[in-house]
Amino acid sequence: MTELASGSTSQRELASESTSQRNTESITVTVNGHAYTADCEPRVTLADFLRHTCGLTGTHLGCEHGVCGACTILVDGRSARACLMLAVQADGATITTVEGLAAGNALNPLQEAFWDNHGLQCGFCTPGMLMTATELLADNPDPDAAEVREGLSGNLCRCTGYDSIVRSVLDAAQRMRG
Repeated sequence: MTELASGSTSQRELASESTSQRNTESITVTVNGHAYTADCEPRVTLADFLRHTCGLTGTHLGCEHGVCGACTILVDGRSARACLMLAVQADGATITTVEGLAAGNALNPLQEAFWDNHGLQCGFCTPGMLMTATELLADNPDPDAAEVREGLSGNLCRCTGYDSIVRSVLDAAQRMRG
């Protein structure tokens, strides 16, 4: 073990000092109808904030590069990759996660359609697919299969081959139109 020269600072002291000097910002977001206010470091992603600070683990982290879509959420009604967005950027925003789709214990029509049409297998991509499809159906309540495929093209699924997912979204669109 190497001894430190007199007057030098140990690694442990440096780590403690940097921890005590961390810059944090207070943010307030409304997630699924509930207000959350917390201090967080500016470098914390929105995905980590949702999972660790809010306890909402439905937002999945796959690639952490914005490629897979597993972390897709709605920020002020528009889809966003929670792994690419910093929590401080969401200050004042209204956020919807997959946990906010159901009304209590009752699944919404999109979730029911995924269940009925086997639109999921392992379930890892499902939250991102549901959130992307939620925005798609809000923008286009009567899409055809090609429009659904295009709308979901930024979300990756390694299990289903997408046919059951497309069927699920089309079924949900029909249910929602009545």
